[in-house]
Amino acid sequence: MKEIINSLVVNRNLPEKDMKMLLTCDSSADAYLYEQAQKVRQQYYGNDIYIRGLIEMSNYCKNNCYYCGIRAGNQEVSRYRLSAEEILSCCGQGYQLGFRTFVLQGGEDMYYTDAIMVDIISAIRSKYPDCAITLSLGERSYETYKAYFDAGADRYLLRHETADFYHYSQLHPDTLSAENRQRCLYDLKRIGYQVGTGFMVGSPYQTPEHLVKDLNFIARLQPQMVGIGPFIPHHQTPFADFPQGSVALTLRLIAILRLMLPAVLLPATTALGTLDPQGREKGILAGANVIMPNLSPVSVRKKYQIYDHKICTGEEAAECRFCLQKRIESIGYQIVVDRGDAKQYTKNQM
Repeated sequence: MKEIINSLVVNRNLPEKDMKMLLTCDSSADAYLYEQAQKVRQQYYGNDIYIRGLIEMSNYCKNNCYYCGIRAGNQEVSRYRLSAEEILSCCGQGYQLGFRTFVLQGGEDMYYTDAIMVDIISAIRSKYPDCAITLSLGERSYETYKAYFDAGADRYLLRHETADFYHYSQLHPDTLSAENRQRCLYDLKRIGYQVGTGFMVGSPYQTPEHLVKDLNFIARLQPQMVGIGPFIPHHQTPFADFPQGSVALTLRLIAILRLMLPAVLLPATTALGTLDPQGREKGILAGANVIMPNLSPVSVRKKYQIYDHKICTGEEAAECRFCLQKRIESIGYQIVVDRGDAKQYTKNQM
């Protein structure tokens, strides 16, 4: 297995049969895989860990994805929307705590028209010119993405979910399509965003072949960010009784992605920390270099439950920030006050 890992280090991809073998092998090769991933991450980022301030601005969503706790069909959700003033207040608190990237995330909530969003983005850009603005608001038109970019947004996160079109149809109603999802990602690249994609590990019906397709799609897309985390079921969805994803496989995939895309920004996700108390630390030791503490008002955090048992829903932002700092330092890394752009990234790159 070391030969396959060494080939991945050199070639940044593998033949499909070798990639499948690496995904499905026993754990004996993991330590070597993580060691190689850490070496590559060190070359590009040293011991620096970037933080993003997550602002969950709305739990309204027009979609009915089968895995998501805030799906439109869930009548048990207590819905909320943050006002522009509340969002800016979250940014102000985050700035004082050392955050230089704000991530506006929400369901596909059409209350936030293009005009409203442009005003919010412009206000953040004006007040915090040294910060990056990341959006994670789902599928939109080219024109909408362009308007947000022109207003000052830098990055956009849109997980492709699965590169296999039939598998995508098993996770979503027929009002949604993998073709449109991928169209959005390529639109974002053409506009000039730093683009993030990703998938759930262990989502219902997922196979190793699906994961190989996911990795090949990511290799073609060449995103600046990739977010993956284990699938965690939500009790008010059609997938309530499906098993959760594997932490071990998620860590292996983080390491593989680091070797495939050496300069990529890789979060150690909240979902990892939800399934394993040391999950985010393990993610960093497997090659991740980003964590995303929550800046949302504590009063709404429990309402943004896309999966069950989500951690950090009751912590104040400062409490969460300094707790993570200590935990990251305990494994030999450091949180830095920085926008945390992907290395070698320029807007002319696209």
